[in-house]
Amino acid sequence: MAHPAAELSVITLGGKGSSLASTSVYAIAHGFSLVRIDSSSLERLASSSNNPNAASIKHHLFVPDYLTREEARASLVVLLNKLIISPSSGIRSVIPILIAETLNSNPETLQFEPLDVTPEELSVFEQSCYVLSGICALLDHQSAALSSIADAVASISCEASRADVSAFSLMDSGDGFASKEEVGIANDMKVFLNGSKLVGKIESGAISKIPKTHGCLREQAKLVHSKMRVELNSSVKIGKGGGSLSSGTEDAVRTVLLSFAAMLWDLGKCSLDRVKLILGSNGDENMKASLAGLLDRECPSNESLKREYKLVSELGLDEKYIEFVHTVNVLFATVWKIVAWEAIAAFMTIEGGELIGKGQDVDINGANEKVVKKNEKKKKAVLGKGSSVVVQLIKDKLQGKGGGLGSLENLVKAILSFLDPKASGFDNLLKKIKEIVESNASRRLPKLPKGTRDFAKEQMAIRKKAFSIIEGVFERHGATALDTPAFELRETLMGKYGEDSKLVYDLADQGGELCSLRYDLTVPFARYVAMNGITSFKRYQIAKVYRRDNPSKGRFREFYQCDFDIAGQYEKMGPDFEVIKILTELLDELNIGQYEIKLNHRRLLDGMLEICGVPSDKFRTICSSIDKLDKQSFDQIKREMVEEKGLTVEIAERIGDFVKERGHPLELLSKLKQEQSPLLQNKGSSDALNELEILFSALEKSNCVDKVVFDLSLARGLDYYTGVIYEAVFKGGTQIGSIAAGGRYDNLIGMFGSKQVPAVGVSLGIERVFVIMEQLLKDQNQTTRATKTEVLVSILGDDLTQAAELASEIWSAKVHAEFLVNKRVMKHIDRAKEARIPWIVFLGEREASEGIVKLKNVETFEEVTVSRSNIIDELKKRLAP
Repeated sequence: MAHPAAELSVITLGGKGSSLASTSVYAIAHGFSLVRIDSSSLERLASSSNNPNAASIKHHLFVPDYLTREEARASLVVLLNKLIISPSSGIRSVIPILIAETLNSNPETLQFEPLDVTPEELSVFEQSCYVLSGICALLDHQSAALSSIADAVASISCEASRADVSAFSLMDSGDGFASKEEVGIANDMKVFLNGSKLVGKIESGAISKIPKTHGCLREQAKLVHSKMRVELNSSVKIGKGGGSLSSGTEDAVRTVLLSFAAMLWDLGKCSLDRVKLILGSNGDENMKASLAGLLDRECPSNESLKREYKLVSELGLDEKYIEFVHTVNVLFATVWKIVAWEAIAAFMTIEGGELIGKGQDVDINGANEKVVKKNEKKKKAVLGKGSSVVVQLIKDKLQGKGGGLGSLENLVKAILSFLDPKASGFDNLLKKIKEIVESNASRRLPKLPKGTRDFAKEQMAIRKKAFSIIEGVFERHGATALDTPAFELRETLMGKYGEDSKLVYDLADQGGELCSLRYDLTVPFARYVAMNGITSFKRYQIAKVYRRDNPSKGRFREFYQCDFDIAGQYEKMGPDFEVIKILTELLDELNIGQYEIKLNHRRLLDGMLEICGVPSDKFRTICSSIDKLDKQSFDQIKREMVEEKGLTVEIAERIGDFVKERGHPLELLSKLKQEQSPLLQNKGSSDALNELEILFSALEKSNCVDKVVFDLSLARGLDYYTGVIYEAVFKGGTQIGSIAAGGRYDNLIGMFGSKQVPAVGVSLGIERVFVIMEQLLKDQNQTTRATKTEVLVSILGDDLTQAAELASEIWSAKVHAEFLVNKRVMKHIDRAKEARIPWIVFLGEREASEGIVKLKNVETFEEVTVSRSNIIDELKKRLAP
């Protein structure tokens, strides 16, 4: 924004495609800019001035006398714009011209004689809410500046109070629930404080609350800005008879500003708390006493802040809209003053001693004496790279005043003047703060998208081992590998996942085809089988899938799935048995600890719902509710089924009686097949029980039925399941949820227009398994070797050719080896220990001249001399299992 010292700019209203911004309202209201009406708008308005009888109503232009001069001028700017943009033919040019001339002449008082107006003009006067919107525009413009200033001031407060700032590094947990603005504030604070030696270990809520409090300021400022963009440029709706139609602007503005005012109150309280913290950290008793005295007299208190906020709330509730928004502006000015006093306290605590030490006359406690510090050798404080710029700007401002500051009060006045948004140097301060944040943004450490993770070398070693085990189990059962694209046509994926379809990642249309990232590997497998006319196929696939889910521990947006599926006609329950058997082998060989496989049957579930009285068209949506029983109580699920999905309480309670059944497969099956069981009276559930009897008997013979739990609450939310469904759950200490799931899907392949091919499969959620494996290693205090390196070829010197020759011989012998060229023996030993390489082959000048090498066991420190020509045989002998 321009300031009085600068040449006045001109802001044009009413031009084609133009719009009024809060920044323009602020500039005109403060006299930094002149206003001009676009010529095309004047011509349009002039054409409405030809009817002299139209202006038959006397109206006094309303501007409350309790408004500040800037508030009154801002109101006139908004009224002027509302008249200009009105589409009504009853708006003349005479009043807009009068308002523009009044604003440009900048009189001390804004008084208007009663005006002759048309009905349409009267509608704009009465319904445009110009006073409300004018003051709101001032708040909109200033709130962005307050946000920047408050952040910069808070950063030097952290240093002045020697505060612990570790909270700024713990903001973004990656779980998807952190506020974007809070994380942004924390990152900006780290930029300001980067390299600071003053931040310390003093813990304080006034510091740890900075991201949340200042983040709320950003959020509320954006809401005010969004509201004002609309309100400033929306025309008054005028009825057919010339009367105006209520727009609801007052209520909408009140709703936004009530939250804005609450945020201002919080910001003011937090700033005052930091002032107290800073004073407590100031070691100069004279300076502390002087500052405390000035603060008591000049700085707004918590009580005054509370009174103003209370008045804002009362005026809002009483619907006194203009007084309400004026009082919000008063509250804003109070909070700005508090933040400025926080800056004074922080600056004087950090730099006051140096200023006094230079022999400036400083009035301490009214003594008005010249204070000269002893010539102490004191280490200069190292400020953060960003906060040091802010402090230096304040120092430059004070030094620009020359030697006339005289007293601490004058010093304070100079700082308050510098932080006044109407001051000539204020724009430069805002620009510098913006540069600090933005210039450092390019140098900030990059971060991962939420719900994704990198895998370091140790983690990759665990993954490779796990993948090797998994592939071995799959191939043991005769499966062949398959790979499919990471994205599919959107139509391929839609309609297959029920309520989970909202989690599918859609891609932007790049070439005329609507595509989405694959949600799982099952639907692409079904598409492949259908597209190629395959009728029998046993396959496995290990690949990444993508879900637009809320990240949490063990729940990611990008993760690997390991799928095994059998498609085709086989003996009844044969493939189902083999898939569950494979699942037990996988989890046993991965050695993750205790687990259970919950199992149910979709037709048993459907039969149960039919018996309970659930309409068939609600089966799938009720299944989705039942599927949440592992995370929510039945009372919560019952409420959802009744209130959201339209079941009666009686039906919901009947469902509850069934889904509570859980137990050993053969025992619960026997109970459900007793005579008079309602499940036997329903064909679907009766057939399902017969199939489960075959399955459980096979699992018993294969010695894995004890790892299965028959659980009637298991529903599996995906729409394509038709038969047996199952889910593996980890029973150890790490709360991770399901680690594998699957089921029978006899109709999915046929959905792609081909003949039906029955199929059954299982998917292992390997990312969650990795979390368990990593935690187990951590609990056992074990580490994983990241490489398979068995030998370190250590060249004692700087001859790379010796390393190339000896390492190549070892590699040719199919031995895992690395090389290092360095003159210092300990560098080689440290490298071997760090990488846990068991053997070192030393070759230096003496060894090369004698035709030998030294072979060292890193663990036992045993060292032997070996002929250079025999080193390969010696290594093979020692590395042999």
